[in-house]
Amino acid sequence: MTQSVPLYIGGEFIQSKTNQWIDVTNPATNEVIAKLPCASTDEMSNAVDDAKRAFNEWKNVAISERARVMLRYQHLLKEHHDELAQLLSHETGKILLDAKGDVWRGIEVVEQAANIASNMMGETVENVATDIDSYSLIQPLGVCSGITPFNFPAMIPLWMFPLAIAAGNSFILKPSEQVPLTSIRLAQLFEQAGAPKGVLQIVHGAKEQVDYLLSHPDIRTVSFVGSVPVAEYIYHTGTLHNKRVQAFAGAKNHMVIMPDANKNQVISNLVGASVGAAGQRCMAISVAVFVGDSKQWIDDLCQEMALMKPGAWDDEQAAYGPLISRAAKQRVLRLISEGKAQGAECLLDGSDCRVDGFPEGNWVGPTLFRSVTADMSIYQQEIFGPVLICLEVDTLEEAIELINQNPYGNGTSIFTSSGGAARKYQHEIQVGQVGVNVPIPVPLPFFSFTGWRGSFYGDLHAYGKQAVRFYTETKTVTARWFDDDIPTGPNLTIQLK
Repeated sequence: MTQSVPLYIGGEFIQSKTNQWIDVTNPATNEVIAKLPCASTDEMSNAVDDAKRAFNEWKNVAISERARVMLRYQHLLKEHHDELAQLLSHETGKILLDAKGDVWRGIEVVEQAANIASNMMGETVENVATDIDSYSLIQPLGVCSGITPFNFPAMIPLWMFPLAIAAGNSFILKPSEQVPLTSIRLAQLFEQAGAPKGVLQIVHGAKEQVDYLLSHPDIRTVSFVGSVPVAEYIYHTGTLHNKRVQAFAGAKNHMVIMPDANKNQVISNLVGASVGAAGQRCMAISVAVFVGDSKQWIDDLCQEMALMKPGAWDDEQAAYGPLISRAAKQRVLRLISEGKAQGAECLLDGSDCRVDGFPEGNWVGPTLFRSVTADMSIYQQEIFGPVLICLEVDTLEEAIELINQNPYGNGTSIFTSSGGAARKYQHEIQVGQVGVNVPIPVPLPFFSFTGWRGSFYGDLHAYGKQAVRFYTETKTVTARWFDDDIPTGPNLTIQLK
């Protein structure tokens, strides 16, 4: 019997009374594994009302106790790490190794949330004027919300609600309708860690439920990760309703290969960074920019990519899993076809990929193009599949100019043995996250995830100190006490009756 995904409202896992349901499918088989409810208006309203109630109590809980909840939570997440990874693999199709990485990167953010006290400290200046002191207080905002994508169903929710809740807020999570099961398990463990009822709510649905979160006056913030058109819509709609919004959008991440780089390291890192997780990650390397003689390595790159075979989550020989849906597969195949039609040379074509035992899976094999130009659709659009395109330039300056003209600015990397080239690149490139001999430079949680330009809508980024500022407000107090008011006299003892 197909399970119905519960809502999590008021600290209870409840079955929705909606009449609108969405099928949740296994990407490796396209079999229906669950039914997802589109929460009714009453259910959405109940979630907001209870989150508001919970906030009014939770904000007054000592920050040390809020930190202890996060300490217990990270312990439980580690204890259930492999179980979470297997659940995540079933609903995303990720191979187990990728799924474990998804869970672990989320745990790292929870560990940072346990350090919340040091990030909530204000500032004090004594005698800003005669006998007047000023100090600032960092206080939570209220009800916060998050809308998360399919590709990291553990990591990205854990980017959001632990830090928001540790800072004293309550949180409403709407996970992707394609992968709702992992978030429910995350909530169960959060409750087991001692989180009070109501500080976390989980609702399900599609655009109607998103619009409810974007427009409800009691919701103070919206965090989002997803595609460019939706991120733009989330940002403009949320800010129109006076909400603080951080919306992480698409990417077109370039790796620049200098001719003095270590060839073996380049090829090994480039293969993994481009086809790992089936290319379905916003920090995947999808463009390789070969500078000068390094273009001679493209044939060797092709040979290594050809060895990468997709497969089921528990296949230890598989390099990556299926795409998330049939629609996603068809989009990737369309872009591959357009690349060929527009004159790019397809050195490796994964369009007709098959995996034994899984004839209905959303498989795309590793695909490699060269002779790509910046006006081609495979360069201009985020493919979000196991597809790597190669461009060739003569100088580092040309590579920098090419990347800075691209509308996206999420991540980039340079492989070189020259400190001068690396410094020039990291200084001049207009991209928020830069790797030097590191292919996917995702920062650890004590920094922040800092995409730029068309990859991000908002001001304050995810996790790290910026996230704490996103989920809090600063109150400044200016105080004066008068010497004349100091009590005097022989007996100041309070008399108890």
